[in-house]
Amino acid sequence: MIWYPYEQMKTMKPPIKVESAKGVYLYTKDQKLIDSVSSWWSVIHGYCHPVLNEAIKSQVDKFSHVMLGGLTHEPVLKLSQKLQEWLPGDLDYCFFSDSGSVAVEVALKMAIQFNSNRESDRKTVLVLDKNWKDSEQVLAGSKRDTILALNHAYHGDTFMAMKVGDDEDYHFAFKEKKGVIHIPTKLPALEEAFEKYGNNLICFIVEPLLQGAGGMQMYDISFLKRARELCDQYDVILIFDEVATGFGRTGNRFVADLVLPDILVLGKALTGGYIGHAVTVANHKIYNGFYSDDPTHALMHGPTFMGNALACTVALKSIELFEKEDYMSKIKKISEVTKREMQGFSDPRIKEVRIMGGCVCIEVYDSNTLNGFQEFAYQHGVFSRPFLTYMYAMVPYIIKEDELVHVLDVMKAWFRH
Repeated sequence: MIWYPYEQMKTMKPPIKVESAKGVYLYTKDQKLIDSVSSWWSVIHGYCHPVLNEAIKSQVDKFSHVMLGGLTHEPVLKLSQKLQEWLPGDLDYCFFSDSGSVAVEVALKMAIQFNSNRESDRKTVLVLDKNWKDSEQVLAGSKRDTILALNHAYHGDTFMAMKVGDDEDYHFAFKEKKGVIHIPTKLPALEEAFEKYGNNLICFIVEPLLQGAGGMQMYDISFLKRARELCDQYDVILIFDEVATGFGRTGNRFVADLVLPDILVLGKALTGGYIGHAVTVANHKIYNGFYSDDPTHALMHGPTFMGNALACTVALKSIELFEKEDYMSKIKKISEVTKREMQGFSDPRIKEVRIMGGCVCIEVYDSNTLNGFQEFAYQHGVFSRPFLTYMYAMVPYIIKEDELVHVLDVMKAWFRH
């Protein structure tokens, strides 16, 4: 029996069974559905893309996987070289893993061990949080054992990723979180956090500009620019978790193109949604903190399927499509159409409508307002998966204008039906 994610198995409704998929559509036995969430924001090229299919087929005839422990292969060498050329600044060193959560774990592990390797006594990390005052009270007087993160932070479901997250669903694991400070995306809170804890911080981890599973929260680039300045001033490592935001979702290729982090985490769209894979990319400063004659300074981490040949092959083709078919123009068009179609739309039950790049979110006051929407969308030819008080769409970038308009019309129709 399958144990499904994010569900109470005793009460969950039967999942929708997909029989095939092509382009932006999922096909069930009795319905054709536009996938408005791109299979958790990963399927940017749509389903069954002929170029990506052929890439997988060509590699599988050679070999599907060899470990990177003492071995290497052409697809991983080519992908790491492409990322080195493609990513901004000196983000040149790629550590591959099999999921975004693990890649975040690796980033945090890098930051902590980097400081250990240089014999630092820092043990503090900074994150964003919705209860800044509560965090301040908990951490008052604490010593060098904290991470800085954001309000509504979500960085995955592995243990360290959960620790820096700001999600009530993690109550079972952390009765009280020690060593983590959460702050809102407001400049005064950022300034205060660094003034109080800056000399004790190991790193500051953020989902830049758009916090995905944290509720599609959107904030201004000025916050990140100031964070970069403060991290430089206090010698704090800046980590961008772009698992969700990377590959154009914010309307930028990567937010790292605007503000350069020390460590960048990519996943989801890296392989176009074909195979689970992710990468943690470090700059020269971080890499050189491990490069040593001392064997204890090595990064002791090694996922079995890191650098999987099939994943690397399809990732290379995915990036090639992104470049050759000018996906940034496609994303700009998605944003323009979304803004046009949502202009003036309101309802007393709606708290806010937010749009950024290839993402639109309707936040309501009461989660009960969205009860039944998934079934309603299904009947109208759209697959949607709202959560908490958030109805949203992150469509595949290949979507046609009439298909996008239909998705947005279904979202608006829910408030009129």
